[in-house]
Amino acid sequence: MLSSAEFWVAVAFVIFWGVLFYYGVPGKVMSSLDSRGKRIADELAEAKRLRQDAEKLLKEFEAKRQAAEREAADIVSTAKEEAERMAREAQEKMADFVKRRTASAEAKIAQAEAQASAEVRAAAVDAAVKASERVLRDELSGPVGASLVEKSLGDVRAKLQ
Repeated sequence: MLSSAEFWVAVAFVIFWGVLFYYGVPGKVMSSLDSRGKRIADELAEAKRLRQDAEKLLKEFEAKRQAAEREAADIVSTAKEEAERMAREAQEKMADFVKRRTASAEAKIAQAEAQASAEVRAAAVDAAVKASERVLRDELSGPVGASLVEKSLGDVRAKLQ
């Protein structure tokens, strides 16, 4: 048989759970967990979409870089042909012209690479900031919810004593 202390502990335990069910705490906890799970799933889907967008941008900028390299190769090729034609006319003019065209091509390549890199970095930073903001917003709401549950449990304990 149960001793008197064990009996009262069992009665208090049953009353505690009865109060929890009366106020619908398990249902609220479950709905809170379900909504949080949905929010997390939505954020994961958003993060996946942002990652796909970033990958798409990266591919676009890679294609732009390759086009710039092809353009640079075309420019160099044209410059060589022009240089050969001008070599027949004047060797000194040809050397100066090739220098200017090569420098221009290298500047275009450097500018295109810098621009593509900056745009990719900006897109990645934006995606990271948005994801961090969402994670921090969830982390802020978690402890507040936990403190409310702890306060409610304290009130129930005080009323039972």
